[in-house]
Amino acid sequence: MGFLWRYLPVVVALMAGLLLAAACEDGEEEGPTSTATLATTASATSAPAAIATATVTPRLPEAPIEDIVLGMHAPLSGTWGAAYASVIDGAQAFFKYLNEEEGGVCGREIVFKVEDSGYSPAGATEAVAKLLERHKVYAIIGGIGTAPHAAVWEELNERGVPDLWIMSGAHKFGAEPEKHPWSVPLMLDYYIEGTIFGRYISENMPGKNVGILYQNDEWGQDVLEGLKNGLDPEKNELVSEESYELTDVSLRPQVTSLKNAGAEIVISASSAPISVQLIKEADRLEWHPQFFLDYVILEWVTFAFEWWQLPEGVITLGFNKLSDWTDDPAVAEHHRIQKEYGTMPPGSFTMVGQEVAALTVEALSRSCDNLTRKGLMDAVHSFEDYQADLMLPGVTITLSPTDHLAIESMMLLQAKVEDGKGKWEPFGELLSFR
Repeated sequence: MGFLWRYLPVVVALMAGLLLAAACEDGEEEGPTSTATLATTASATSAPAAIATATVTPRLPEAPIEDIVLGMHAPLSGTWGAAYASVIDGAQAFFKYLNEEEGGVCGREIVFKVEDSGYSPAGATEAVAKLLERHKVYAIIGGIGTAPHAAVWEELNERGVPDLWIMSGAHKFGAEPEKHPWSVPLMLDYYIEGTIFGRYISENMPGKNVGILYQNDEWGQDVLEGLKNGLDPEKNELVSEESYELTDVSLRPQVTSLKNAGAEIVISASSAPISVQLIKEADRLEWHPQFFLDYVILEWVTFAFEWWQLPEGVITLGFNKLSDWTDDPAVAEHHRIQKEYGTMPPGSFTMVGQEVAALTVEALSRSCDNLTRKGLMDAVHSFEDYQADLMLPGVTITLSPTDHLAIESMMLLQAKVEDGKGKWEPFGELLSFR
């Protein structure tokens, strides 16, 4: 008997557990539908139980963040890393300045994380996964590249992560804000850019044959379609459409085809390194057409090559003040920030990097009372005719839940060479598409 009394509490506990389990089973069969029941139902349609549970469980209200951690995916090495390093440096320098001199924003310092995308879709997917899971970022800002960002923006929208100031003018990123409410591109739509080039050519250079070199993705194809939209076929013939892949090691075949087709004007819907190769190859062939370069070329390093004097008069587009306008207070301040907090000389790409950072800070400052992801998006949608410090006069940003096109105005720029150094000079009137 002493033995039984010693283990009686254990026996009672086991019996109570069995009775409780039975009661729970009865409750699931007869009571209100529970999470466990919904998970079982969903698994019958081949979804894993864990995923089904997460899908049907209502989200709790989003809690305000404690730390402002922002993330960017960008190429950090190789040719693409060199091409876009100044964008990253401009953003980093501005955040360092903000934390050091302004104490951050909303009483919090900003932590800025950059992960290497390798300028590829797979790389961007891995980079964003690290930013979300490892670094727990509040928002993704300034994602670089059309193809890389196309691989991640759907997930960011599904997860409700602010996807701000995308560094791509691909038409789709801003075309349907109702379907992608968390994504806001910064750059001018490439389709509009191509249209501007086409209209300018037909209005000012009638009778000349036109060719185009474009990156074989949505970026290049948008510019191509815009060019066709803008050109007047009765004034200019599009005689050659040459595409390239990111894996191509040489552009000689494409450049040779453009020359042999009789192109007198060539549009380059390409990044800075590719446009550099295009002009070099053309020079080797002793062929010097009029070049129109995609606005992503607008970077100080493009003038660092001795061969740059050859295509004087090349035309591009811009929406920011020029980096050598140091008499302008905003540009002068950018130079100071780069000198004190950056690692690279100031240029058009460091200015774009600062712009990405500054626009994010502006949105954050409008949401200090509601530092949630939704609160940040509400603040972004409050931009109305907002004039950023580094933008050309008249270039303003207006955003709303139904309008995610940030930049809708541009100025034509032409390359000039003075004392062996290149510079851009704006000409004509500001072109707006609102």
